Amino acid sequence: MIGISKLYCGTVEPSDALRYGRHSATLPSHLLQFSKDKRPVVVWNVTRACNLKCVHCYAHATEGSTSDELSTAEGRTMIDDLAAFGAPVLLFSGGEPLVRKDMPELAAYAVEKGMRAVISTNGTLISQKIAQTLKQIGLSYVGISLDGLEPVNDHFRGVNGAFKKALQGIQNCQEAGIKVGLRFTINKRNVQEIPGIFDLLEKMEIPRVCFYHLVYAGRGSQLVADDLTHDETRAAVDLIIDRTQALHARGISKEVLTVDNHADGPYLYMRMLKEDPQRAAEVLELLQMNEGNNSGRGIGCVSWDGNVYADQFWRHHSFGNVRQRPFSEIWTQPEDPLLLQLKEKKKYVQGRCAGCRWLDICGGNFRVRAEALTGDVWAPDPACYLTDEEIAQTI
Repeated sequence: MIGISKLYCGTVEPSDALRYGRHSATLPSHLLQFSKDKRPVVVWNVTRACNLKCVHCYAHATEGSTSDELSTAEGRTMIDDLAAFGAPVLLFSGGEPLVRKDMPELAAYAVEKGMRAVISTNGTLISQKIAQTLKQIGLSYVGISLDGLEPVNDHFRGVNGAFKKALQGIQNCQEAGIKVGLRFTINKRNVQEIPGIFDLLEKMEIPRVCFYHLVYAGRGSQLVADDLTHDETRAAVDLIIDRTQALHARGISKEVLTVDNHADGPYLYMRMLKEDPQRAAEVLELLQMNEGNNSGRGIGCVSWDGNVYADQFWRHHSFGNVRQRPFSEIWTQPEDPLLLQLKEKKKYVQGRCAGCRWLDICGGNFRVRAEALTGDVWAPDPACYLTDEEIAQTI
């Protein structure tokens, strides 16, 4: 996760994180990515069921729920463990988490235990009543997925009217006083929608947007041919940076992030080095704190059936199940050698990644993409768009 607005626009300084000792338990939410202990943000896919049919769904969501979902009682037990372990955030996802009727109860329990509860949703089920409930239980943030304006979004979602319902969900959250933001997955079919998303942020006064690079997992594995070329990715990242800066210059504060391609970090730094060397030095320090990809260390995932994964995209390799062992034990006393390796992945990456000058601030990028295309989990990430000359230059 690369905070474009934090880094490029200078809304966060290295001293901001250092002031809190860089400990997950004391850092405000907007600084968590700079923690030193990297207590994992845990994504809980509470259900596989979804009311939409998104073409790039990493979870292979289905219309109905499955019989192997963790029960409410099992969910509470897991939350007890996560809270005691010190996981700072529990992100409820799916499928569509609001299909699960006890999701508000479980989120309320997480808040009661001192965790920050957030939700990743398609937004179409957030009525005024649901929004009020989410506010009352203390939900911190609602991330709503949009992959373009109406025609493009509805094509991706597989259901006509999804865009209008999502906008209504955003408005309902705003009226209830809940912080709400957008999630957008970039690919060839919708990259031209990025300016429209920025316009929507301004028009609807939405404070946050995350632009996700495509990950080849779930139904997204069928869209490899729709991923951007390296030149197209660079152009898209430049556009995101430029639009973020334009808003900032006009005094319009938006939090803009890119996710799932940590080449964005050194790319932004190299651009800053040309434009503002003094700020570039501070950006580099923040990127070193961020450490790049944290799958298996600073982020983890629990599926609807209790299986534990390195992140929400890595569903083909479980490290254990919370029905048999607590998450905290699976995470800190791994029985699977891959999880141990992921915690120190910089030792194992191969090819151009192994000799890359940016390894400490990229973390070897996304292993799922490497494995999906090459069959080798330690091969270079094919979505890294930095040139051989760029990865060889000294910092």
